[in-house]
Amino acid sequence: QEWQNPFATWDPRDFCNISEIVLPMDTYWSPPIFILERVSGQNPELNYMVLMHNGSFNSTRPFQVTLTCSLIILKFPFDTQMCNLSIASFLYPVTDFVMKTRRTPAEMMKDSQSFFLTDGEWKFTNLSIIEYTEMMDDKGFSVVTYVISMERRPTLYILNLILPTCALYLLDMAVLFGPSSLEEKINFQIAIILGSSMLAVILNNSLPTSSNKPPIIGT
Repeated sequence: QEWQNPFATWDPRDFCNISEIVLPMDTYWSPPIFILERVSGQNPELNYMVLMHNGSFNSTRPFQVTLTCSLIILKFPFDTQMCNLSIASFLYPVTDFVMKTRRTPAEMMKDSQSFFLTDGEWKFTNLSIIEYTEMMDDKGFSVVTYVISMERRPTLYILNLILPTCALYLLDMAVLFGPSSLEEKINFQIAIILGSSMLAVILNNSLPTSSNKPPIIGT
């Protein structure tokens, strides 16, 4: 966060060439912001800000938060999800408090990709920024929304679900039209049903429950 305070300025030549100082967050006014999609999280312990001699404040505080995100898993495991991270302050209307992003989406995209230290299930694909005014009770409030696009890495699901399922049904067709006896076919069909049921249980445990449409692979 960066903001200006014209009442907190000084001439460095009058104070031993000191051009910046570090102060606690509650020393001066700081922008109160909220993450709208936040469910839970850990507040940062780094409650300090840097004050420059020209009245410019700078505060860098790391947040670890859990957000709500509406998932569309129809194409699971080849799905792409878009989640919003909205930052707003409903204490001051837009006539008193306006938020702007300093960097372009391309610059933030490059920095965000450098923060990923491990390759997990999701691949970070795109980041876009929307600045708008939210109307509440005939008042406008400044809101900045970061739209985060993520693509699922399907390799693990292909190996554990799709390939075994295809193999089971290929064996099913081969036995069904094969020269074996009816009793052997029935025994093998029962084994295939049990195997398919186990794969269905694994699939059910892997899928999120916050989607209106079930995935095609589950159907």
